[in-house]
Formats: sequence, C-alpha cells, structure tokens
Amino acid sequence: MSLMPASVATASPWQRLRQHLLARRLLQALPVVLLATFLVFGLLKLLPGDIAMALAGDNASQARLAEIRALYGLDQPFLVQYGQWLWQALQGDLSRSLISGEAVATSIARCLPHTLLIVTLALALAVAIGVPLGLLAASFHGRRLDGLIMAGASLGVAVPNFWLAMLLIAFFALQLGWLPATGAVSFSQQPLDAIRHALMPAMALACGGIAEVARQLRSSLVDLASSQQVRTLHAKGLSPAAILWRHGLRNVGVNLLTVITLLANRMLAATVVVEAVFAVPGMGGLIVNGALTRDFPVVQGVVLVMVLIVISINLLADLLYGVIDPRAK
Repeated sequence: MSLMPASVATASPWQRLRQHLLARRLLQALPVVLLATFLVFGLLKLLPGDIAMALAGDNASQARLAEIRALYGLDQPFLVQYGQWLWQALQGDLSRSLISGEAVATSIARCLPHTLLIVTLALALAVAIGVPLGLLAASFHGRRLDGLIMAGASLGVAVPNFWLAMLLIAFFALQLGWLPATGAVSFSQQPLDAIRHALMPAMALACGGIAEVARQLRSSLVDLASSQQVRTLHAKGLSPAAILWRHGLRNVGVNLLTVITLLANRMLAATVVVEAVFAVPGMGGLIVNGALTRDFPVVQGVVLVMVLIVISINLLADLLYGVIDPRAK
C-alpha cells in the first residue's frame, strides 16, 4: 500500500513540476532578499549625519544622545542591528518609524495601494497600446507605417518620465481641467476617483513601456516571419493576416510575457520620480523621505516589500510560461 498522500499520488506530472518550480524559486529568492536588505542597511549607515542628533536636536547633550542611541539600539554593532531587524521582520514586525513613531507596516499598508494602482494602470496601457502598434509595424514591415511607428517608439523610450509628467499636468490638469494634478484617493473607498488621480502618473510611466512592447513585439514577429515554420504555413495557403494573428502572437507569447515582466519591475522603481512630480503619497515618497531623514526601519521595510513584490512577479511569470507555451512545461 502506498504511503503517499492522495493529493500527491494523483497529481499530474505538470502539477508536480509546478510545485517543484515554486519550491525552487522560493529557495532562490531567499538569498536575494537577504542580500538586498543587507546592502540597503549598510548603505544607510554610510549616509552622513547622526540620527540620534536628528531625533534629539542640535543642542542635545552627550548624555541625551547616548540615551537615544541605547533606546533605539543605535549603539550596537552593525551586524547586531541588522540581525535584530531581520529577526523582527521574520516574525512579521517591521518595527516603527524613528521619526513619527508609526508602525512601518501601517505606513506601507497606506502607501502601497497607490503605487500598485499606478503601476497596474501603466502596465495595462503599455500592453493595450503597445501590442496593436507592434502588430501594425510587423504587418507593414519595411513600409512607411512601420518606420513611423518605430520612430515614435524610439522617441517614447527617450522621453524622460518626469518631463512627460509635467507636460501631462500642464495639458490635462491646468489647460483642460479633466484630471487632478496631484494627490491620490483610496481605491477601496472611491474607485473611480482613485483611477482619475492615478491616470496621469500611469500615462507618464506607460510611455516608455508602450514603446518597448511595440519594438520587442515587432522584432519578434519579423524574426518569426522569416522562419521555416511560417514558410510552411504560407505553402499551405494561409494568408499573412491569419499567420500573424493565429500563429504569430502564440509563438512570441513567451517573449512578450518576459518584456511585460521586466516592465512591471522597472515601473515599480520608476514610480519614485513620477510620484514626486504628482505628489502621490506612495511607496516612492515613503522611501525617499525615509532615506533623507535616515529613518532606517521605514527604508528597510519598503525595500523588503518591494523585493518581495518583484520576486512574486517573476515567479508568476515563470508559472505562466508553461500556460502560454506548452513546450515550456
């Protein structure tokens, strides 16, 4: 009689492979999280200034400074401080802000939804506009429309996010008055108003993403058009449009998913600049303010959460590869 659990015994090879992939990716993610948090913790210690002086004031006595360092553990060796923070983080406690005294988890829970909404909208715009442009450029490869789309894509990659953000504010907020220029609204309380506030930051982020998706998709489809597989489909009498829509997108799906995954990770980092321009109280502003005030717990907490989000996005992409292309199983 088999001693294996029924769920394991009846699992298909693909299900067992996904479970193995998930376990392996989680193990690989552990050193990444440790290295990222360790490096950030060390770099914060190299910043000029004394956090105890900032907390106590410039005229504080040495006794008061020593008291504050002992209270927050700032007098401990570097590795001891990092070890204490890591142990608390493993228990779900991200400590409290040295400046405001608010729990770091509470600050992140308040700011993270704004950042995720902006990134989600930007990614949706990049895919919804970039994919049709890439298909059009590939369909008219070597013609004038292809050149115009690729020229626009090159311009989209070159335009800085902050410059585009200021143009969007001047046009949509100040001149037309269609969208709010700054701030953010909770999506859970006012979804439509939250989307209105997040739309311009998302547009500023999506510009480069649209260009990147269009360029990569067009390049993949053009390479595919010269392959033996496409020549065989032509020989069978399929029209170029049918080959492009029925077979082209499916064959370049893995490459497209890789581009989207990299874009999502890049957009998470780029929100720091965009949120500053639009005065969005998101994760970008939280980490910038924490770094400027040497608020170690806040910066460490934000870095930890952002690293976990990036790892989760990459893990989801790994699992989707097998869904898009069965050969990846």
